[in-house]
Amino acid sequence: MEDSASNITETQSDSRVQDYIALLKPRVMSLVVFTGLAGMWVAPGFSDMHPFLIFVAVLSLAIGAGAAGAANMWYDRDIDAVMKRTAGRPLPLGKMTANDALSFAMILSVLSVMTMGVALNWVAAGILAFASFFYIVIYTMWLKRRTPQNIVIGGAAGAFPPMVGWAAVTGDVGIEAIILFAIIFFWTPPHFWALSLFANEDYKRAKIPMMTVVAGAKKTKIQMLAYAIILLPITILPSILGFAGWGYGVVAAILSLFFIFTSIRVLYSDDLKNARLMFGYSIFYLFALFLALMINGG
Repeated sequence: MEDSASNITETQSDSRVQDYIALLKPRVMSLVVFTGLAGMWVAPGFSDMHPFLIFVAVLSLAIGAGAAGAANMWYDRDIDAVMKRTAGRPLPLGKMTANDALSFAMILSVLSVMTMGVALNWVAAGILAFASFFYIVIYTMWLKRRTPQNIVIGGAAGAFPPMVGWAAVTGDVGIEAIILFAIIFFWTPPHFWALSLFANEDYKRAKIPMMTVVAGAKKTKIQMLAYAIILLPITILPSILGFAGWGYGVVAAILSLFFIFTSIRVLYSDDLKNARLMFGYSIFYLFALFLALMINGG
């Protein structure tokens, strides 16, 4: 009997831990951490950094990103409950209170910024803090429910990680970091609109004015293609400016051309399968792009 009670307690405890991990949006966090690490990797002076400081910087970035994700889930718990894609999150399921989620998010956010500032420098900490503020307040609380440009402007929040990584090494923000920011900034709309194409009914139910809901699928697809085309020359800039080799430039061009191809395929097809494939490729695209930068950059 005691063993049974103990097993139930352990299961409940494990479940609670998993719920808090889910609040951190681990899949999104992994992309944030990777692009942030890439920003560090190509920054001058990275090879001279102590491994422990690299670990602390990456950990601070991961915790900061997770905290922002948790705050997003706290604020969006009402609309998450009516969207199929998000209904299984801990708050809509009632697995924790809203106050617990908010406290968790705020504590982690402060901890990440303070750790980055004390261990690395306050420039990187300041950018990390602003990125969190931008995602939580500007995007989640203000833009997301008010304008179809929500993901265009709000997407800047997800573009800060390589800038944070660069600043963690150098203590400043150069043109190189701004270009890495621009790559993610212009990648975000076609990436997210591909998702919104096949999740459009969810956004309608939640009354979120996504571009697909307000402007319709056709106009959204045209804008997706426009952003994909703009992205091509931006991704080659690291090679042109000399902080990445031309091996990276060739890879970036090939990856970006295929991204344009997926956008064209989505534009001329009503099959949502193509939008799903483009969304999946867009994630691979960003990982591959920054991996190539790490291999042939610095």
